[in-house]
Amino acid sequence: MSASTAIPEPPACHALAASSALRRAGVGSAPALVLGGAILLWGANWPVMKLGLGHVSPLWFSALRFATGAACLFAWQAARGAVWRPRGADLPFIASIGLLQMMLFTALGAVAMTHLPAGRSAILSYTTPIWVVPMAVLVFGERLGRLQWAGIGLAALGVAILFNPHAIDWRDGTVLGAHGMLLAASAAWAVCILHLRHGRSAASAAQLAPWQMLLAAAVLLPLARATEGPFTGDGTVTFWACLIFVGPLATAFGFCAVNAASRQVPASRMSTLMLAVPVTGLAIATVTLHEMPEPDLVLGALAIILGIAASAVPARLTHPHRRKARN
Repeated sequence: MSASTAIPEPPACHALAASSALRRAGVGSAPALVLGGAILLWGANWPVMKLGLGHVSPLWFSALRFATGAACLFAWQAARGAVWRPRGADLPFIASIGLLQMMLFTALGAVAMTHLPAGRSAILSYTTPIWVVPMAVLVFGERLGRLQWAGIGLAALGVAILFNPHAIDWRDGTVLGAHGMLLAASAAWAVCILHLRHGRSAASAAQLAPWQMLLAAAVLLPLARATEGPFTGDGTVTFWACLIFVGPLATAFGFCAVNAASRQVPASRMSTLMLAVPVTGLAIATVTLHEMPEPDLVLGALAIILGIAASAVPARLTHPHRRKARN
């Protein structure tokens, strides 16, 4: 496999492009900058995690990420005099997001990245719609248009390209398992998307976020101690810099920034704009970690991104009984 010699686009361009697209769509400059900043943070989070994993084991890193993120959000709520106390109706959302999207998604991604490049990990982790659409159709009776089905097929083709025998060694169980972990992580996130779409909670996402992060940290800390032994962080400047970035910045601030921008941006447009996250991660990994993308990664990533963009096009995602009611 030969390395690509293309000159990578500066990482910040992807966030700026998202901000420009939002401004052209009539969204104010402040939300556009907030979302652009969040995209840049979340994209950079993948290579930063890869760097941090050289100084601490994956489960300890994941546990500290959510512990520091929860502490920041609780402190922010306390400063505003409005620490939210969860109610009974909030508990299912705290459990699903805290255990699946945060704990399981992050832990699987971190473990996988000890064996895979950051760019490839970011792309595979954002294959969530491949799982969302079939589950929405089979479990919730939703119907899709041809464009949505074509988009899912194209994204699945992109995953197949990344899994082809010329891209990875199928005899290497460790590498193959790492790829499977990333797909499992995206499936866990898909379950949470469907729960949020079809469930109802009195609390906002920002109010529940610190409790969800606290739950994720509470599970990951003893799990890290049991499987990886005593704390593995080396205490270097690089370790603390990576932890501060992935915890208070990428996790706490990034979550709140996307939540704030989502109130002013249509959901379909948000889905498409968030595709800039793995592209930004791949670009930053190329520049900072010198992970030159192979042709299979470029082709597979392009198919995945185009497929997800097509599947996110609004329209005609309806329940059968609603369609009958209109006839």
